[in-house]
Amino acid sequence: MISLCVLVQNFYDDQRIMDDRRSKPRLNVSLDAIWDGDGERHSARVTDLSEGGCYLDTVGEVLTGEIVAFRVLLPDDDWLYLEGEVKHHRHNLGFGVQFVDLNSEQTEKLLRLLALAHEAGPLTFAICADLVEE
Repeated sequence: MISLCVLVQNFYDDQRIMDDRRSKPRLNVSLDAIWDGDGERHSARVTDLSEGGCYLDTVGEVLTGEIVAFRVLLPDDDWLYLEGEVKHHRHNLGFGVQFVDLNSEQTEKLLRLLALAHEAGPLTFAICADLVEE
């Protein structure tokens, strides 16, 4: 039980350090995403988002510095294609990325999504989109 407490404390300490390094505030969201890595397609959930990056909850493996391409399912059922450089990762938990090379369409969709998430407020999870495979 002690090792679990240490692991949880280390996670929160690492999270606080990451929060201190961010140049843009992140908003809580819950959006399904798909990304390709190691020749496989992986599902993920974007759990926080900013103009500069996001965190993807996923079990797929990445390396720090790797450029990852992914698609995020938006609340209006549209897809937002993004690429980001992996800044940190946790085995079987997920990874954080900093967006790279956003074009004007991607930036516009991202800013609309952030405005929607901001309007929903910090204690709600109204910004949700669930992936349904057909």
